[in-house]
Amino acid sequence: MFAVTNFALSLLKDVQLSSPVKLMDEILDEVYNYARKTTGNPNLRKTFVLNALVGVDNALWILYARENGFGTFDEMIPAEFREALSHRHKKVAAIPLMSYSVPADEIKQAVSDGFYFMKIKIGQPGTQDEMLEKDKLRLTEIHKAIGNYRTEHTKNGKLPYYLDANGRYQNKETLLKFIDHAEKIGALEQIAIIEEPFPEEMETDVSEIPVRLAADESAHTEKDALARIQMGYGAIALKAIAKTLSMSMKIALEAHRNNIPCFCADLTVNPILVEWNKNVAARLKPFPGLETGLLETNGHQNYKNWEKMKTFHPFPDASWRKVQHGVFELDSSFYAKSGGIFNESEHYSKLFGEV
Repeated sequence: MFAVTNFALSLLKDVQLSSPVKLMDEILDEVYNYARKTTGNPNLRKTFVLNALVGVDNALWILYARENGFGTFDEMIPAEFREALSHRHKKVAAIPLMSYSVPADEIKQAVSDGFYFMKIKIGQPGTQDEMLEKDKLRLTEIHKAIGNYRTEHTKNGKLPYYLDANGRYQNKETLLKFIDHAEKIGALEQIAIIEEPFPEEMETDVSEIPVRLAADESAHTEKDALARIQMGYGAIALKAIAKTLSMSMKIALEAHRNNIPCFCADLTVNPILVEWNKNVAARLKPFPGLETGLLETNGHQNYKNWEKMKTFHPFPDASWRKVQHGVFELDSSFYAKSGGIFNESEHYSKLFGEV
């Protein structure tokens, strides 16, 4: 991936910058072909390449903003994408990740701490039958633990469940059995999203499935996102910190024009990259049934030195940077400072010395 990043940088030498989106479009296919040769994988996912391009793309956006005198994220958004990124949330939910091994009591504690929208892994190891039984037991366990909790952030006052299957369900019949179980235990109406239930190569109509399905890994580009929308997927997970801001803007616009809601997923990123993602999440329309924006952030669960990393942020003590009762409170300062993405981080600047 680092080699792919370096190759992309080599293509940008002596290139005139007009628009980061246009420039990324111009190099993406060449970078993708290089990545397939370098990895020896002709079927390499385009997301791998986009992930390698995030740092390059962010640098282009900062350069673009400086050259044009843009001081805020709003000013930086090209006119053609503003219709998809015109909202201004005062609150954005912080979505933690609950893996298979997280005990129900820990999930219950997270709800008590104010988290109301959590990403819960399903699609557990084993055969399809074994996976289904494990997932049914897991949902039952979780619903018993938190099903009766209430929140002010949803229109019906109930906790929404965000289930991520990572493509583990091989067919619709197995998923429908899981959904039937959810209905039997009274959890169905609380399932807001099932993300990527099927393998990416399974291109099939899902419009009859009675739960909103979200595309994440399969929506590499805006064309892929449109294909999933046409299959009946009802939401798109955006990853400005994993698929580049440029591509995320294009996907957001495609979804917006098709009246498909989006939310921001994470890839275990550092505190500064959280702000890049937050800038997008803060400007998307509210997710159906909710009163807030949605932003997955799980760095605190996965980085050993997360507390130290937070000090590298240009505004480490800003109120909008901290999770308070499960949400990020976004005031005028957040929008004025754009989460600090235009400000230098002394720690990271020192890594490069004099340039």
